[in-house]
Formats: sequence, C-alpha cells, structure tokens
Amino acid sequence: MKPYKMLLAVFMFIMSGLTTQVVADEPEVLFGSVAMDIPAVMHKRLSPLTKYLSANLGRQVTLKLSPNMGAAIKEAAEGSVDISYLTPVAYIKAHKMGGAKIVAKTVTKGKASFQLMIVVKEDSPIKSVEELVGRTFAFGDKRALLQRASVVGSGIKMEQFSSYQFLGHYDNIARAVLYGDFDAGILKDTMAFKWEGKGLRILYSSPQLPPYNIVVSKNVDDKLLKELRKAFLDLDGKNPEHLKIIKALDKKYDGFAATSDAEYDVVRDLIKPFSK
Repeated sequence: MKPYKMLLAVFMFIMSGLTTQVVADEPEVLFGSVAMDIPAVMHKRLSPLTKYLSANLGRQVTLKLSPNMGAAIKEAAEGSVDISYLTPVAYIKAHKMGGAKIVAKTVTKGKASFQLMIVVKEDSPIKSVEELVGRTFAFGDKRALLQRASVVGSGIKMEQFSSYQFLGHYDNIARAVLYGDFDAGILKDTMAFKWEGKGLRILYSSPQLPPYNIVVSKNVDDKLLKELRKAFLDLDGKNPEHLKIIKALDKKYDGFAATSDAEYDVVRDLIKPFSK
C-alpha cells in the first residue's frame, strides 16, 4: 500500500473510532408507554420501534414501561421518560401537568382520526339519544374516560341511564347489545362499521377525535424533538421493513402523521365535565 493511502486508512480508522465514541457518549433516550398489555407484550410491541429509533438517532433508545395509566402520565409530565406512547386524554393531562409536547399521531387504516359511536340493536325502537334515558348502557374499559365523555357529549348524563356496566373490549359491548343484554353501547368506529347492518345500528357518532400519539417531555430539546418527529414521519408503510415496525405496535396501524396540540382541543372540550 502506498504511504499516502496508508495514512488515509489510519486517519479514517481513527475518525470512525471517535465517531463511535461520540455516539456512545450520547445519553440514552427513555421510551415510556401506557400499560395496554402486560409488560412482556408491550415490550414485544415496542421493541422494533425503539431499535429503529436507536439506529435513526444514533443513540440508545431504551424502554421504560409504566405499570399503569397514572404512572405513564406522571412520567411523561415530570420527564422521567423522554418519549411516550399515550392516549389522547393521557397526552392532554401530561401536557397540562408538565408541558409534554406532541410529536406525531398514529394512522389507522388510512385515517389519522377516529370516532366513538353509540350503537343499538338493529330492530331497537330507540331512534334518538334522548330515548336512552332510563335504558341500560355498555361501556368498555373503566379507565377509558373518552368513552364516557363522548356519551355525555351526545346529550345524555351518566345518571340518566337505569344502569351501566364496563365490559372491557369493544367486541364484548357489540355482542352484549346484539344479544339484548344492554339497550345500547359505545364502540370505536371500526368496530361499529363491522357490525352495522349485521345486527347493530349506529345511533350517534362523536366528532372526529385525534388518536393515540407520541409525545416528548419538556426536557427534550428542539433538536432531538425535530429528529424524533422526522423519524416517526419517515416510517413508510410501503417499506416492508418499516411496515413490520408499525404493525408490531398495532396491526391496524399504517404509520404516523403530523399533528399539533390544537387538534386535541376537541378532546379537552369533551372531558371538561369530568375535570371538576
């Protein structure tokens, strides 16, 4: 090897070592999440995303899963995690408590918003929300405040039902209304459309609502925020490798879209009656 080529090779080797050291010296980024599944399942769902982010940012992104919704909100608000995967209501609370900043929102089956819908049995005599007074109603998860807020936003108060119960999954709600165990229930739009004309009828639809999102704590600087936003928006569902990352998080997701704090005002308005 000629002397100048030898010197160039040595120089490149030294520089690559320095670059590796700089990246290694970058502080790790902690990624938190609401507890939608047991920790092992959430780890499996989020690990492909954290690996992608680590490679994209050139620094280690490590999962720090929250045991429950309250803890996830507190950690995002206080900055004990840098990035969080949150529900719309959780983001609003973390923003109010500690200035958490929105990064991107999820896209489901081509839509970057969703609706919650009140459904009744297809042959039910109930034709309006007002006629739900004195009736029985099925909700999903007791922690899902937006379900109750959307029902109250439709024009009926919780105490006006003769009774209501929390059944967990949307599929449980759909079948309970279909079998006549409840007069009405609330479903996410995708589930409502699945059952529409197959035994259930949509009585009321909420406004378009912003979906699950990615946020950062107020401690994240503008440079890292910009890099994270680009990393999420660059995830391309047409790229097979990217699609694996997206679908690992949720099989219904197509990717991520740009969003803003103002988009969540519709949720703020709905949950006001529950904030007192």
